[in-house]
Amino acid sequence: MNITWKIAQLDHQIIDGLVITAHYRVDAVDGDYSVGIYGTVGFERGDTFTAYEALTESQVVAWVKEKLDVEAMEASLAAQIDEKKNPIISIGMPWVMRCSGVDGEGRNFRKPLEVK
Repeated sequence: MNITWKIAQLDHQIIDGLVITAHYRVDAVDGDYSVGIYGTVGFERGDTFTAYEALTESQVVAWVKEKLDVEAMEASLAAQIDEKKNPIISIGMPWVMRCSGVDGEGRNFRKPLEVK
C-alpha cells in the first residue's frame, strides 16, 4: 500500500506570512483500491519562524504530522482499504432490477429479479 501526504492549502497572515492553518490530504492506494482523509491543523507562532516564501511542502507536512497521530491515521486507511477488498456489507434492494450478465458485445444487460 502506498500512502501519500500532501498539503492542499495554507492559510497565512498577510502582514508577516505566519501560517495559521494547513489543509492536508492523506491518500492510500493499494492496486485498484484507494481511500483518503482530508483535514486541517492550526498553528501558533513558535520559537522559530520560516518565511512564507521559503516554505516547502515537505516542511509543512512534517509540521502537520507532529500534531497528529500518524500511526493511527495510516492504520485507519489500511483498514478502510482492507474493507473495500473484503466487503462485509452490500448495497441494493432485492426488488430492483440488477445486472444479470454481459451480452455478446460486452454490454451489461438487465432482467427483472425473479421473485418466488
